[in-house]
Amino acid sequence: METTIRNIGDSKGVLLPKPLLAMAGLDEASAVEMRVENGAIVLSKPSKAVRAGCAQAAAVLGQSQSGELLLGEFPSAYD
Repeated sequence: METTIRNIGDSKGVLLPKPLLAMAGLDEASAVEMRVENGAIVLSKPSKAVRAGCAQAAAVLGQSQSGELLLGEFPSAYD
């Protein structure tokens, strides 16, 4: 598929056909990562951060009042 680079304000851009976006699992509201690989501009779904959501999950666990250990006790070399 071939397209033309167009002026968009002070920038340049291309129109991405809806079927092409669907094939990539993207839509008009998707965030994308953009990079250059071997002279090609590549758009892809952003990869999640390794610990995305951990802080929020820890905050929820911190609100627990049960006082129980979540994973039980683990013996160590010093026990």
